[in-house]
Amino acid sequence: MAVDTQTVEKLAELARIAISEETIEEVSGRLGDILQLVDQLQAVNTDGVVPMAHPLDEVQTLRADKVTETDQHQSFLNLAPQSEEGLYLVPKVID
Repeated sequence: MAVDTQTVEKLAELARIAISEETIEEVSGRLGDILQLVDQLQAVNTDGVVPMAHPLDEVQTLRADKVTETDQHQSFLNLAPQSEEGLYLVPKVID
């Protein structure tokens, strides 16, 4: 399937990409090759082919939901230049 230059220009505009005049013919040819490959894939007879398994059918091994880290909140607050009532105080950025 051939893709004309006007179609390539329209696609480039919709995709918000810049394609130079020198490369429009090359892009047109490549898009045509891709569409030809898609046509070939659609023509393949898939009768009797079992669909692939869906990844969501698999079961994940989950670890136990338990706390493994110690609470270091207060030690981190002690490192901060300013803190108040368990919160970090930062300088005002926006007026």
